Amino acid sequence: MKPQLIIPLLISLSYLSCEQTTTSQKPNIVLINIDDMGWKDLGFMGSEYYETPNLDRLSKLGMTFSNGYASAANCAPSRASLMTGRWATRHGIYTVQSSERGKSKDRKLIPIKNTTTLSSKYKVFPEILNEIGYATCHSGKWHLSDTPLSFGFDINIGGGHNGHPSSYYPPYKNVSVTDGKSEYLTDLIMEKTLEFIDTVSTPFFLNYSPYAVHTPIQPVPGLLPKYESKPSSNGQINPKYASMIENLDRNIGLLISGLEKRNLLNTTLIIFTSDNGGLYGITKQHPLRAGKGSYYEGGIRVPYFLIWPGRIPANAQSETPITNLDIFPTILESVQVEYAKYSPDGASLWPILNQSRPEFNRKLYWHFPIYLQAYKPTDNENRDPLFRTRPGSVLRYGKWKLHYYFENNEMELYDLCDDIGERNNLVLEEPAKSAEMLKYLQDWWKKTNAPIPVDLNPDYEQQSEKIPINH
Repeated sequence: MKPQLIIPLLISLSYLSCEQTTTSQKPNIVLINIDDMGWKDLGFMGSEYYETPNLDRLSKLGMTFSNGYASAANCAPSRASLMTGRWATRHGIYTVQSSERGKSKDRKLIPIKNTTTLSSKYKVFPEILNEIGYATCHSGKWHLSDTPLSFGFDINIGGGHNGHPSSYYPPYKNVSVTDGKSEYLTDLIMEKTLEFIDTVSTPFFLNYSPYAVHTPIQPVPGLLPKYESKPSSNGQINPKYASMIENLDRNIGLLISGLEKRNLLNTTLIIFTSDNGGLYGITKQHPLRAGKGSYYEGGIRVPYFLIWPGRIPANAQSETPITNLDIFPTILESVQVEYAKYSPDGASLWPILNQSRPEFNRKLYWHFPIYLQAYKPTDNENRDPLFRTRPGSVLRYGKWKLHYYFENNEMELYDLCDDIGERNNLVLEEPAKSAEMLKYLQDWWKKTNAPIPVDLNPDYEQQSEKIPINH
């Protein structure tokens, strides 16, 4: 195992702010979209167990968002929405594979049929970048079709329809990537990515989406002993997972060093996020509730920062709620392409990034008209022990968050300013606010033609309604 690499981050942050890029210059763009990394899985987000020195330093070069969200609580729909800038109600990808997850006898409703492949009728932003002269490279997990090469990418490093690797150790089986000096999959994908960085002409777009830190949880041997002897912190106590996080951080350090070697860091927009929350049972995001697959905060709130030296202020922080739907219009505005004609459901983040308008007064929606079974029924913070999510929709507007469940038309209302852990359901105490939020949600269902499950499942057993509800 190679020793931990920590990027030097040039001379000082003040130096970076003096290196201005002209508004006419099109930046290189690096999107780092981690798989299943939770909101608290990094040092700069508050973890005292996982060690991420490179990302901690990198985040200080730009603006960090404490209320960053994924557009879905699991991989495929989040990635489809990121690439298209559209809600899942538009493209119909709600989960991975079948929507009939869990035992049929426990599902009261017949879920909406899921789409598993992104239709080519949707324009993704890598296609647009490629059309205006960008060299484009996809690196790592794709998950939306058989190959990213049909969606505007010139180069594909290991991307296919698979949602995770069969193994991080060779042979990787379902991940096709050419041999290199490295063996551990995260290292090998970065090795091939650096070959692109070292030789590409500018401008370029890199979609770096490593399979890490998705299951299977397979440790990096050289890092494992450190975490085995390290005390747990705030519910984070998995040494194998911790070694995967630190190794991922080391590889991102190599990526940044590669940009610096070519003097490209100051002309590169870097966006960092995760496709959904951390997998509860592997990692915990306290004080957030639950994890991947749940529409409580632990399943959808994710780490999120943007840097572009000289264009985005360093050491900046924002509490404005944003989503990965915003990446599509933000990138297009960065390269001076009019994005409105593509009708994205997100908003460009540039008014926040350049501090011309630090707040967005808008509603954020999620729609999940299907079932997703529990990962660990005996260890979860879901609404019930059988499912991470039952069919429903979620709305966040300001400090308020409404959950609506289609099986029995039940609602939960939370004040996230006072109750970020979503423990105190205020539906009965705040009937006017509950009705207001429900009306917003109903209007949005109509606006987007959101499919709502209404057909009863003949296999459903009534005694399933007696399952305990976790409040």
